[in-house]
Amino acid sequence: METLQIIGIILAGIGAINWGLVGLFKFDLVAFVAGGNSFGEVNVISRLVYVVVAVSGVIAATAITEL
Repeated sequence: METLQIIGIILAGIGAINWGLVGLFKFDLVAFVAGGNSFGEVNVISRLVYVVVAVSGVIAATAITEL
């Protein structure tokens, strides 16, 4: 489980960086990498990335409870 939590923390960090870019510069890195979509547009790949990052956030939260 520890390896899964580490992966979850890393992916949650990537998600946090993406949200920071959205907030500061209105630049969606996930949309850009997943096919060059304009801000706020989603496709199957970007939607999958968003879901994986969300699940990773939940997994990262379980790591906090074990401290």
